[in-house]
Amino acid sequence: MIRAMSTQDPASALSPDDHLILVDGSTFIFRAYHALPPLTRKSDGLPVGAVAGFCNMLWKLLQEGLTPEEGDEPTHMAVIFDHSSKTFRSEIYPEYKAQRPEPPEDLIPQFGLIREATRAFCVHSIEQEGFEADDLIATYARAAAAQGARVTIVSGDKDLMQLIGPRVGMIDTMKNKIFGEPEVFEKFGVGPDKVIEVQALAGDSVDNVPGVPGIGLKTAALLVNEFGDLDTLLAKADTIKQKKRRENLIEFAEQARISKKLVTLKDDVPVALPASALAVTDLDGTRAVAFLKALEFTTLTRRVGETTGADIAEIEPAELVIKGWHEPDGKGRQMDNGRTPAGTAGGGDNTTTAADPDGGSAGWQPQTVADAAAEAAKAAPVDASAYETVTDTARLSAWIAEAAETGYVAVDTETTSLDAMQADLVGVSLATAPGRACYIPLGHVDGDGDLLGGGDLIAGQIPLSEALALLKPMLEDPGILKIAQNLKYDWLVLQRYGIEVGPHDDTMLLSYALDAGIGGNGMDALSERWLGHTPIPFKEVAGSGKSMITFDKVPIETAAAYAAEDADVTLRLWQVLKPRLAAERMTTVYERLERPMVPVLAKMEARGIAIDRQMLSRLSGDFAQGMARLEAEIHELAGEPFNVGSPKQLGDILFGKMGLPGGKKTKTGAWSTSASVLDDLAAEGHELPARIVEWRQLSKLKSTYSDALPGFVNPETRRVHTSYSLAATTTGRLSSSEPNLQNIPVRTEAGRKIRKAFIAEKGNKLLSADYSQIELRVLAHMADIEQLKQAFADGLDIHAMTASEMFGVPIEGMDPMVRRRAKAINFGIIYGISAFGLAAQLGISRGEASDYIKTYFERFPGIRDYMEATKAFVHANGYVETIFGRRAHYPEVNTKNPNMRAFYERAAINAPIQGSAADILRRAMVRMDDRLAASKLTARMLLQVHDELIFEVPEAEVEPTISLVRDVMESAAEPAVRLSVPLQVDARAADNWDEAH
Repeated sequence: MIRAMSTQDPASALSPDDHLILVDGSTFIFRAYHALPPLTRKSDGLPVGAVAGFCNMLWKLLQEGLTPEEGDEPTHMAVIFDHSSKTFRSEIYPEYKAQRPEPPEDLIPQFGLIREATRAFCVHSIEQEGFEADDLIATYARAAAAQGARVTIVSGDKDLMQLIGPRVGMIDTMKNKIFGEPEVFEKFGVGPDKVIEVQALAGDSVDNVPGVPGIGLKTAALLVNEFGDLDTLLAKADTIKQKKRRENLIEFAEQARISKKLVTLKDDVPVALPASALAVTDLDGTRAVAFLKALEFTTLTRRVGETTGADIAEIEPAELVIKGWHEPDGKGRQMDNGRTPAGTAGGGDNTTTAADPDGGSAGWQPQTVADAAAEAAKAAPVDASAYETVTDTARLSAWIAEAAETGYVAVDTETTSLDAMQADLVGVSLATAPGRACYIPLGHVDGDGDLLGGGDLIAGQIPLSEALALLKPMLEDPGILKIAQNLKYDWLVLQRYGIEVGPHDDTMLLSYALDAGIGGNGMDALSERWLGHTPIPFKEVAGSGKSMITFDKVPIETAAAYAAEDADVTLRLWQVLKPRLAAERMTTVYERLERPMVPVLAKMEARGIAIDRQMLSRLSGDFAQGMARLEAEIHELAGEPFNVGSPKQLGDILFGKMGLPGGKKTKTGAWSTSASVLDDLAAEGHELPARIVEWRQLSKLKSTYSDALPGFVNPETRRVHTSYSLAATTTGRLSSSEPNLQNIPVRTEAGRKIRKAFIAEKGNKLLSADYSQIELRVLAHMADIEQLKQAFADGLDIHAMTASEMFGVPIEGMDPMVRRRAKAINFGIIYGISAFGLAAQLGISRGEASDYIKTYFERFPGIRDYMEATKAFVHANGYVETIFGRRAHYPEVNTKNPNMRAFYERAAINAPIQGSAADILRRAMVRMDDRLAASKLTARMLLQVHDELIFEVPEAEVEPTISLVRDVMESAAEPAVRLSVPLQVDARAADNWDEAH
């Protein structure tokens, strides 16, 4: 029975003893639907067959685990669903999954109920707009495995087999079949690391992946095994002996490359919850029974009641919101899977968020000022038929004049892509009052374009240049406030057309400043919460499945209703949220930490950063050669050749043949070859495990970075443009994606080589400015720890000082191992590290680790006082604050579930520290461009990575820029807060990122 509860902090890493289960929810849904005969709720005829099947499958998994054997129970678990919306693959290839039929009509109302069922069984339900469930599974699997945890994917989907590896397994519970490397080889003829190469060639008729005509799985495997990878094969296609095969490979080479992009799972999705936050919790019998009773599942209700001890007779059925189904009286609600603007974390209204694992905001009530504003915003009905479609310059001029008269206007853009650096502008919508909105179509075409777009521009639209010439003065007018939802995207799009939007308000950031941790900040979630209105779903406008189209092909009349409604809703949300700033004393947080970041980040994203693709190519080659060299050494040490990437074969060599100590078998009967097992063996001096560890590191670097980064180069700018999310975390930290530049490894020499490929343009240098131990400095200030404050003031080695305080040893001549232990404790304390976690990190006993933590608190009692005071505050108020007043809300902190209560307490202890550090960095970034300009320096801020800023600087300006950047960053907290410890910034310039860092 799966009921072990992880005690990890949400911000900390998983450990090798953790086991994460990722359930492919979409597979469960359709198997449940097709496996059972039609079933309806007796009282009203609601179709519930798929819900019943899903509940039984999930209950069986929770009760029995993955196999009947005891032991090795998962500590973390989530069910991952597809978000019913367009994904980034549709932008790559519009025909992707286009032939798939719409879901059965009687299944539609069950989608939302199935997600509610997941939460009723106290399991995390996760989905995210723009990404398939497989991408989210890949992201969590990669993150967990990288931290040493075990991952088991519950699915039979062949597309997920590319994820199988040393720490990632897969099981089809319906067929009770376990998939490892041998099963993947049996299916595809190659190992997991080559699956995407085979799929790219063979294609997939189910998902409409084109592949190369005439090449099936067997032929694809033969070619991949012969040439190594798709790129090499296509480069040498003219050497293929078979004429037809050769001709097809040459003719359809680009189609194969597109196919590879389609089948490659994205493993760096900016998810709202880290893997460590998916802890398994005890089942709430009352909640589960209430849900099951509402659906009239008598047998399962009885089983759950008996197992959990819940009193079935006393529990009232839950009240369910059923979407997509009309009751016999015709009053049912239509299905809406939500829409989240680019740059926000989350998906539909079922999406789990870090602060709200149940997907809601129980226990939290809106402020009175917002209630009044919401009533005013709702006074005018949301009526799409009342919106105007503007098709001539006279009417556009009239709307612009109205915006000038009003002094504010809500603005939204419609484009052809979620990538703001490559999206084409299709139209602009404006709103000047609730219910008064318009749409200005600019780039709608007849829809006859090919794969890459095209089609003839529809008549009756204002020419793009004329419309922008009229809009530009208004959008840049300092006397007109522009209001938008997730403005950074629109700002970037319009900037490419020569327009710099300002001044502005952003409803997403208003919500984030006010309610971080309470529900989502996406437009649809906010609209439903504050206006009681569900906006038009994107799929009703652009279609779904085979009818999915890009927005430029949406009929103008249809587009107008959708786009103008967005502007209308955004304006209403502004009317609700803006008054709360003053009422709740959050004006400074919004105006100093949130709103100014929009143009700062937009400019950084637009600038991008150059990479040396040849270097990355050489690195890929070096990594491949290194892997080959290591493979030869491994085979020699093993005394026989074997598949180094096969955990089973490796386990048989290490423990079966060589008889190395420490071997333990998993429930599948195979030897465990986890990272922790190999690290332990390597530490004991065994050469073969040490070589395997090196091989795995090189393999990861090659696939994730050196091979992948060139694919992110913008064809126009020839630079890499990451995208920053402003409202993705509860604490204020930024996250990046497409590509994620915050996870590039820096602790190994091989990993640092990746950073060498990030280069300055000719005549420039890259400057890295990095805060030194900023979170420890913030902790010393907030907890008022005199020893730490004095050490920072004296410029001492803080970890050596801590070791000296704890262990009574002199700083001079200190054993590096003693310092390392103090360092682990210093940083671990911030994240609420447990004795178990510290023991695993340092390779010591849990008792010894417990003694270390106890000694630490004895030597620095102020830290314990800070923790206890923070817990008391969050229980009393439901939130905690940074030193600048930013609030991180934890509305569920007073839950009766002790495990979840402890989870929120640890998060609340960390949030003021991490959030204050994030706020300091934001303040520095907001000031930076103006300070550079005032000093007539032309350096450009390009990247923010954790506590580090990266600039591109002309060679002649390096020294004055370093001095200015260091001054701005070290004084960033002032004058709002005068820290009791000095901030220190390490800055250096070089030709590439690694040398600068």
